[in-house]
Amino acid sequence: MIPIRDRNPSSTFPYVTIGIIIVNTLMFLYELSLGTGLDKFVMKFGIVPLKVSYYSQASDLTFINAFFPFISSMFLHGGFIHLIGNMWFLWIFGDNIEDKLGHFKYFLFYILCGIIASSVHVFFNSQSNIPCIGASGAIAGVLGAYMITFPRARVVTIVPLFIFIQVMELPAIVVLGFWFVIQFFNGAASITASTSGTGVAWWAHIGGFAAGVIILYVMRIFFMRKPVRRR
Repeated sequence: MIPIRDRNPSSTFPYVTIGIIIVNTLMFLYELSLGTGLDKFVMKFGIVPLKVSYYSQASDLTFINAFFPFISSMFLHGGFIHLIGNMWFLWIFGDNIEDKLGHFKYFLFYILCGIIASSVHVFFNSQSNIPCIGASGAIAGVLGAYMITFPRARVVTIVPLFIFIQVMELPAIVVLGFWFVIQFFNGAASITASTSGTGVAWWAHIGGFAAGVIILYVMRIFFMRKPVRRR
């Protein structure tokens, strides 16, 4: 399923969502300018699980080198498709969560989901020396929050049916629930195979999505006076 847009207008301008998209785009353009220095840059600012796992034992590894990538990695991407896919999902679903939480709390929510997503990835890939980059963990948090906040919101979606392609309006809980199930089964398969050969950080997606659901519920209890309106 590929979402095209949702029919769930927000009442405020999504400054933070647009700002995140702009920063990610600018960072990607900077990556393109690095040429042969790109690999070194990604190794430095991407999440490398092995660095985190052996931080306390590596005398030449500083706290910043090991842990700053938990933030910097979520603003880097590995290609045009990677960038466009992530930003497309953020554009469709991010504005409504920003509208619901408010700009500042939404930004904190986004960053925290990204950090938790990366932590889950490190946990399941602790011996990997492959750098992990991308905003998908943080965006997965947005998807989780959207699914429980607007479960019945209509999402215009491209649905492949065998050799045919249909454009359908489906409830958000169906579109995003299906997305999560796919991530979970792929994550489980990666453990069984003891490899991440696809190059996709499935467990970052799963961790980010779960974090978005849990954090949204916590924020509703402590910071949101009005009940969440469901559509």
